[in-house]
Amino acid sequence: MKDAAQNPAPYEIDGPLRPARWLLTCDHASNRVPECVNGGDLGLPPADMARHIAYDVGAAGLSRFLAAELDAPLILSRFSRLVIDPNRGEHDPTVLMRLYDGSIIPANRGADDAETERRLAAFHRPYHDALTDLAATQEDRALLAIHSFTPQFKGRAMRPWHVGVLYAEDDRLALPLLERLRAEADIYVGDNEPYSGHLPGDTMDRHGVEMGRPHVLIELRNDLIETPEQQKHWALRLAPILDGALADAAV
Repeated sequence: MKDAAQNPAPYEIDGPLRPARWLLTCDHASNRVPECVNGGDLGLPPADMARHIAYDVGAAGLSRFLAAELDAPLILSRFSRLVIDPNRGEHDPTVLMRLYDGSIIPANRGADDAETERRLAAFHRPYHDALTDLAATQEDRALLAIHSFTPQFKGRAMRPWHVGVLYAEDDRLALPLLERLRAEADIYVGDNEPYSGHLPGDTMDRHGVEMGRPHVLIELRNDLIETPEQQKHWALRLAPILDGALADAAV
């Protein structure tokens, strides 16, 4: 593995001086494989690298539009979650995936502990260090994680939700957000769906729960945010709902 310094920074910060309380994260913004990881190729066909196993389809564009609308800073990853997953704790066995939704990841199949450590040091830790620093620039930060989910995993039922609100034991922001989303007659909302928001060591656990910051994670079904027009539509729709939920939470 080449020196990670030869590769672009593993994260991007958009609008670091924006004044809103919100701080947005997009952990799975990119399907990029840096050159220093197996020559920039994980051995998967382009069709696999273009789908949800490699990144959260549509999430980066939605995050950018939403951060601009909220006048809030945003941090985005610049590496595929198949390189190393920034939304997992360092000791989570899925931090480096070898099999995902039926696809074997050839460059990860034989990765040992030393390779995992190299990727953690080159990508995962710098991303979280930058997020730590950005969160500390404002005392009353509220964290908002943006993700997307696939309408269907192989061999499983279709997922009907438009938006999922994910959280663990700290529901200060999640509950008022759920209430406001449910008031929208045409939005089908998932309460800790399509999966639970409790994942020890993930981004919200590390920068929200452990720091005592109000936080929430929202997931959009990725067929709803494939195009810039769709992403902007959802950003404009979600921004006032999110600001209202933050005011309701009184945190």
